Amino acid sequence: MRRLTPALLGATYLCVSLTVALSLWRNGEGWGSGVSAFVATIGLCMALHGIIARIIENTAIRAEMDAVREAHKILIDQVERLDARVAEVAETAAADAHKSDEILDEVHLLESLVERMQQRLEERPAPAGPSPLAARLGHNSDHRAAGLLMDTVREALTENRVDLYLQPVVGLPQRKTVFYESFSRLRDETGRVMMPAEYLTVAEPGGLVTAIDNLLLFRCVQIVRRLAAKDRRIGIFCNISMASLADESFFPQFLDLLKDNRDLAGALIFEIGQGAFDTRGPIEARNMSKLAELGFRFSLDKVTNLDLDLQDLARADVKFIKVGAEMLLDELTEVDGRLVLRSLPDLAAEDFAALNRRYGVEIIAEKVESERQVVDILELDIAYGQGHLFGEPRAIRDSVLAEATPPAPALRPPLAHPLARRVVGGRY
Repeated sequence: MRRLTPALLGATYLCVSLTVALSLWRNGEGWGSGVSAFVATIGLCMALHGIIARIIENTAIRAEMDAVREAHKILIDQVERLDARVAEVAETAAADAHKSDEILDEVHLLESLVERMQQRLEERPAPAGPSPLAARLGHNSDHRAAGLLMDTVREALTENRVDLYLQPVVGLPQRKTVFYESFSRLRDETGRVMMPAEYLTVAEPGGLVTAIDNLLLFRCVQIVRRLAAKDRRIGIFCNISMASLADESFFPQFLDLLKDNRDLAGALIFEIGQGAFDTRGPIEARNMSKLAELGFRFSLDKVTNLDLDLQDLARADVKFIKVGAEMLLDELTEVDGRLVLRSLPDLAAEDFAALNRRYGVEIIAEKVESERQVVDILELDIAYGQGHLFGEPRAIRDSVLAEATPPAPALRPPLAHPLARRVVGGRY
């Protein structure tokens, strides 16, 4: 069709020119005028043809250029999206690599804790008489009971049968939950919860308490980290023993774990008994300072003496003191017509909380059981309360526990563990 078009146009131009020439000849203009008109008409048609063709060609070129520009824009957009995706993949890969390193480090740490517990059990001499746990289980010796305990504890840890119980700490008088206290509990294969009093009778003589404390503290931090990752920014009290602070093998690794999780500093408060705090040695005090440098705070519980060294508490970054409600109210007495505490007869009872606040320490009345106690506590200007009246300890959801940390390793070489192989293989 394209080849036929020029021929048809040429024939059209020829017919038009002949028509003009014949018209002039008929009107008596002569052959010369007809020929001249014929030539002029042919030229004019060719000129018009060229102009029209150029216009059409320019329009086509302009359309093609617009199409090219549009295609270029689409290409640039695709390249930008590809660059963004590549950057996102690179960031994800870097984050996954960092997370994999952290997980592998935690696997090694947990593995070393279990190994040390096993070594302590093997090194422990057989005791003389049976313990209550041994008698209850029908075994003939504490050594067998300790072996059973070791197997139960190890299985509970490796199978992730560690429950975190949380009890609310409320602000007074509104009673809004502002903190939680955490309690770690183990479950055996039947799902029965093992209370600390049950296994401590066997663990304490064998020197296993430190190892178990370390393991449970490690698990508690992992679970609290998962809660913080879900934007649960509420503070959680977590027990830490002086034995864990003084453990030269465990504490440096534990400190490295917390360095990688400094964002937990606002969510994790380490709790220590008053007696243990007062008798702490230089190693424990130094390691407490290292935790404080990372932003972590401390709390004292099991308080038996209200005559506190507030300057020492402030230096140690102790921010909370938990005092039993019954003990606190039993301390109240009247001297010269004013209410005071027996331990601090020179200080009005209602000024006790304010004095502590001056040193950055808040009083928490714990083990609150009745509304009458709440009224008396409020009169002492105490801002926080804890006890069954406000809520009993409850286990957090199993789904959260399952996500808190990968299953712990069995006693194998680090890279032989399935989790370690997944991390190293890049499939985690």
